[in-house]
Amino acid sequence: MTDTTPRPVVGRKLPRWRPLASPLTRRILAVNLLAPVVLVVGLFYLDHYQQALIRTELEGLGIHTEMVAAAIAEGAVYEEERGSLELNHAVAQQMLRRLAEPAKLRARLFGPVGELAADSRHRPGAAERVHVEELPAPKIPRWTDRLRLWWDRATHWIPTDSALPLHKEFSHPRANDYPEVMNAMAGRRDWAIRVRKTGGLVLTVAVPVQHYKQVVGALQITADGTNIARSLFQVRVAILEVFALSLALTIAVSLYMARTIARPIRRLALAAERVRHGKGRSQAIPDMSRRKDEIGELSVALKEMTEALWRRMDAIEAFAADVAHEIKNPLTSLRSAVETAVRIENPEQQRRLMAIILDDVGRLNRLISDISDASRIDAEMSRLETEPVAVAALLTSLAEVYRATTPEKTVTFTLDLPQDDPLEVQGVEPRLVQVLRNLIGNALSFSPPGGVIALGARRLDGHIRIQVDDDGPGIPANKLDAVFDRFYSERPEGEKFGTHSGLGLSISRQIIEAHGGIIRAENRATGGARFIIELLA
Repeated sequence: MTDTTPRPVVGRKLPRWRPLASPLTRRILAVNLLAPVVLVVGLFYLDHYQQALIRTELEGLGIHTEMVAAAIAEGAVYEEERGSLELNHAVAQQMLRRLAEPAKLRARLFGPVGELAADSRHRPGAAERVHVEELPAPKIPRWTDRLRLWWDRATHWIPTDSALPLHKEFSHPRANDYPEVMNAMAGRRDWAIRVRKTGGLVLTVAVPVQHYKQVVGALQITADGTNIARSLFQVRVAILEVFALSLALTIAVSLYMARTIARPIRRLALAAERVRHGKGRSQAIPDMSRRKDEIGELSVALKEMTEALWRRMDAIEAFAADVAHEIKNPLTSLRSAVETAVRIENPEQQRRLMAIILDDVGRLNRLISDISDASRIDAEMSRLETEPVAVAALLTSLAEVYRATTPEKTVTFTLDLPQDDPLEVQGVEPRLVQVLRNLIGNALSFSPPGGVIALGARRLDGHIRIQVDDDGPGIPANKLDAVFDRFYSERPEGEKFGTHSGLGLSISRQIIEAHGGIIRAENRATGGARFIIELLA
């Protein structure tokens, strides 16, 4: 046996809002972090800046080398009796040491046949020369030094200087060990960039030592690339500082945006969930209209939608009650007629009762048809596509139809339409025809014999205004709006009871409001009723 017991619908429970757990917050963070990440990636690509530093260093080193070479040419070169120029090695050694040490450079002087004549890091000793290597002064390591050491270890895999030749130190160097020195021996200034095994650049500039335009040797000055590395590292540290600041600001702004965007949306979602599964109407949508932004507009829209939903539910409940009440009357009459017909034997009375039964059945049929029509209008209007409808042609066609079907000399139909203006509106033509037929049928019911039903339309302030006038008794002043209520049943005298269901004008208002227009009733100054429809042009 199948269990048909209704079960409550259990909705998905929304988890508690956490900033970093929110998908929207993560998306905001991801988008906002893109710019700082691009900035920090630039740490690995500073080639242009490095090349500019190298050029500047080589230019300065070249000027310094030429000055030292000129000093040696003036102070360490002498002329022999035979007129040849000779290089005084001892004087050159002293001059190199004095001129190179203050700038912390290494200078080597090669003689005319390529031998090493002087070296700024050699000291004459008792037996042989002593090589002097200046050690850096002890200093307290700073955080930047630790960071630089970490950076060197972390980025050793980056192939920055792999294309440069390796720097080599020779125990007995000669001019032909260095191409730039050989070019200087030929009278041309030259330079070279090499890299150490342990990393780091070595910059070398070689210039000829000339006395009266005669080359007597070549001077080579070598500089460590420490300044370049330090400058690059300082730029990287500056980028890291900017990145850290921008990262902190980005996270703060992202969390602020998440708090002002994701959290209110979460609150609205939770409120909607509570409204959906809550009992009663105590659950309400938070009012965020003071925000003056899209989320505020969303809260207002959700609030209005919820209120419209409650109103629709109230309307459905009232409609169901009205339907039950209206159907109950003919059913009661029908039941009484059937029970009476069973007990009586008079054929005439039986015929009268059968006529009553047929009238009640017909009334029930009209009620059920109109109720079905009224209940599906909203759904049907939401599905149908609107199209341009020419109101002028529509009124002309209806007037011709009613003139042809109405008994002659009973009611006259007149038209009041503008020339050369179709009066187009966006709508569903069958439903607009239904509204106009309801209004014309209502006018026919109340018009006296020989009366006039005037159909008219004109363009007014961006609207199309349609009027249906009759010469009937008019509408009581306190009933001008009530005539559009469901099952309103004030009919003209002499009309057979139950001919109309009382839903025609209610359905007409429902259709016009679904088109975004309004419909109202008023009394004419000369007598009679006037129904007015206004639709957007």
